[in-house]
Amino acid sequence: MKNLAAVVLAAGKGTRMKSEKPKVLHIVAGKPMLFFPVNLLKNSGAGKIVLVVGFGSEAVVEAFKDYGLSFVTQEEQLGTGHAVSCALKELRDFTGDVLVLSGDVPLIREETVKALLDLHRKGAKAKAAISLVTTVVENPKGYGRIVRDADGEIIRIVEEKDCSPLQRKIQEVNTGIYLFSASFLHANIKKLGKENAQGEYYLPDLVHLAVGEGLRVDSISTLDATEVMGVNNRVELAIAGEHMRARINEALMVSGVTIIDPRATYVDFGVAVGVDTVIYPGVRLTGATVIGAKCVIEEGSVITSSKVGDGSAIKSYSVIEDSEVGKENAIGPFARLRPKTILADKVRIGNFVEVKKSSLGKGSKANHLTYLGDSVIGEGVNIGAGTITCNYDGTNKSVTTIEDGAFIGSDSQLIAPVTVGKGAYVGSGTTVTKNVPAGSLVITRAPEKVIEGWAGRKFKGKGKEKE
Repeated sequence: MKNLAAVVLAAGKGTRMKSEKPKVLHIVAGKPMLFFPVNLLKNSGAGKIVLVVGFGSEAVVEAFKDYGLSFVTQEEQLGTGHAVSCALKELRDFTGDVLVLSGDVPLIREETVKALLDLHRKGAKAKAAISLVTTVVENPKGYGRIVRDADGEIIRIVEEKDCSPLQRKIQEVNTGIYLFSASFLHANIKKLGKENAQGEYYLPDLVHLAVGEGLRVDSISTLDATEVMGVNNRVELAIAGEHMRARINEALMVSGVTIIDPRATYVDFGVAVGVDTVIYPGVRLTGATVIGAKCVIEEGSVITSSKVGDGSAIKSYSVIEDSEVGKENAIGPFARLRPKTILADKVRIGNFVEVKKSSLGKGSKANHLTYLGDSVIGEGVNIGAGTITCNYDGTNKSVTTIEDGAFIGSDSQLIAPVTVGKGAYVGSGTTVTKNVPAGSLVITRAPEKVIEGWAGRKFKGKGKEKE
């Protein structure tokens, strides 16, 4: 992409989205839709990238401030030609080629952009002033039509509202993806008029200007119309998300991941999954999640911005957020790991166990019905059912420490801050309020009292009534 600059149009409000959020910030497969054209340009090695913002400009700039972009504001939305004219202020000394993409076309592929660039620069004919991408659609309503002469050469693009009845029947349409010679763009952008149905400066009118000057206009056509679809409402947003997830899942499967039902599996862009991992229907993997090799992620599980080590099993309907899970762990079913949970290898977190901001050492386990919050737990610790680390006193949160090899009996409460020493044993039903020395037994169970014959006297004469 040497000597290539790019302009990304992202100024529109997107009225049909019916949202206070700028259209280009609506989410497709875990990313704002604007991310995808910007990411494509960054990966392709484009030089200067100018982002044209308008409605909600502060939010858009904030979302993309770390991407190395130049921002220009289109104060009034006067059409695509006006938007590019605003961007050219940042490219006044640029002499290469200028690629123009739309921020609401998230499905565009790098292969298509490369093919457009190759055509523009390496075509057998004289270099074109403009090269563009077209596609053929069954229902062209809303699109600008590609008008060709008897030799098949493009002579102009006519917007929907300006089409004659005959032009409305044309099914080859403009996708809004252009590659311009910068010298042509600088010389002609100010020549655009707004004598059209919408009273706007249309960028596609540059095609007619180029043809009038005897310059070449080249094109490539993509067979996949979904690749160049614009997102203008929530329905199209959902369709774009569906297609993007299909691409993501296909790439994972080709790389060696088993996805049992790709249509019912939701993997965000940027998630990594190792070979021989099996993913069941209803799973959602989001954010900066990394799943290791030979894992099993069962149905209904949600994993957000977390790492899962090789050979781990995440059982049905478990939720993992901003956590690290070691190798050969077993999590769930119905377990929850809240942020800042760190599990070493071969840890077992069972059904209806919640862990928050805690670490568990190798081989430790909490099999069921337990809450572990703000805890530091060593290796080989067994935590019985119904255990609670009482980490919050209404004002402060404190840490519970359980050292290697300790055994915590069922239905125990550990009142933080407190430490259970190495190899210590907490008897079932105990409330621990003081540190427990290593190797000790602590128990606060009340003495049992047996009253013989009590039940018989209590329910005397009531058995027949029940019958």
